[in-house]
Amino acid sequence: MQSIVVMGGRPLTGSVRVGGAKNSALKLMAASLLAAGVTTIRNVPDISDVALMAEVLAGLGAVVVRTDHALTIDATTLSSHEAPYELVAKMRASTSVLGSLVGRLRRAKVAMPGGCAIGSRKVDMHIRGLQDMGVRIEIGHGYISAEGRPHGANVILDFPSVGATENLLMAATTASGVTTIENAAREPEIGDLAAFLSEMGARIDGAGSTTITIEGVDELHPVDHAVIGDRIEAGTYLVAGAMCGGPVTVSGFDPSHIEMVLTKLAAAGAHLETGPDSVTVSLTGGVRPVDLATLPYPGFPTDMQAQFMALLSVADGNSVITENVFENRFMFADEIARMGADVRIEGHHALIRGVPQLSGAPVRSPDLRGGAALVLAGLVADGSTVVTDIHHIDRGYEGFVERLRSLGADVTRSGCDDGIPQEGD
Repeated sequence: MQSIVVMGGRPLTGSVRVGGAKNSALKLMAASLLAAGVTTIRNVPDISDVALMAEVLAGLGAVVVRTDHALTIDATTLSSHEAPYELVAKMRASTSVLGSLVGRLRRAKVAMPGGCAIGSRKVDMHIRGLQDMGVRIEIGHGYISAEGRPHGANVILDFPSVGATENLLMAATTASGVTTIENAAREPEIGDLAAFLSEMGARIDGAGSTTITIEGVDELHPVDHAVIGDRIEAGTYLVAGAMCGGPVTVSGFDPSHIEMVLTKLAAAGAHLETGPDSVTVSLTGGVRPVDLATLPYPGFPTDMQAQFMALLSVADGNSVITENVFENRFMFADEIARMGADVRIEGHHALIRGVPQLSGAPVRSPDLRGGAALVLAGLVADGSTVVTDIHHIDRGYEGFVERLRSLGADVTRSGCDDGIPQEGD
């Protein structure tokens, strides 16, 4: 079994550059299916989720080749409209091919993703939105089957769901007429997808706001596009720098994408210096307690909740984290409690009583962000922390161990090498 071993007590200093945003790259890969021909996507992180999405695209007939941090996707001919369960079950983001297949082929068959370790995250809004656009939907035998050319419609989302916004946005690009998505998600990754689609010839207005308007076109063309920097990866290294003193400079992303994270870091006592594509963090004098609540963008991101729980577990006082996005995202609390953290869960609130010192212990990654946060906790713990089930971390962090070591952390990976298979090997 692979594991990450952390020896605590080492200060972190230096600089690290983040890669392309996982949550954008995966959706751009799905969107590439909308255009016949060869699309190039640059600044793509070398992570297992990207390799899985490449498998999904290959199963649909696209040819995907990785060269360093660029992907070429030849979607000239699609031989299938079905995303099978064995692939969708591995990665929920693969359901994003639903919108692109409907937009390109006018039909799709995508396995129901089922539950998820961090919440049910149902696809009801995806389905209702497509039905509002005139797409015929049948659900049976564990699959969503969609057929028909979408037409313009006014779609109102119950919740600003990122996945539903993305799927409906892709389907609407080649719909007949004008589609309006109200209560749309505003995440930076939505803006990156809209920019990608616009470069392909789509007519989109309002991305980044709560109302997106799409005027359908007959067809789209391939493009060459670079993925935005990963704001969550950046936030993770900034929290690590704050926990271990710093100064740590994180670059390769837009600081405006994590304004609420920076606000809460400052409230916790961190000193921040912001540049055009970087932030430098340092923290001396101890962590101050902070209350925070996760919300859709531009609120505090749920994907940074576990990292902040690790930070606040060693604060001088009591903090409250309220989780408003996913109902089961406090599984991390049980693991960090093994390291001596004082965390009590009451419904969707986590009550954190800061302790002077965490203790190294064997722990298990419950999910992607929780796994990374356990490594961060190990950085300030007394003794050795061994984190297992690190395949979760590999889903979203390229070279996590190497980048932490470059900052001075005493962290190693055991079990086998760190590499993620290259597409086209």
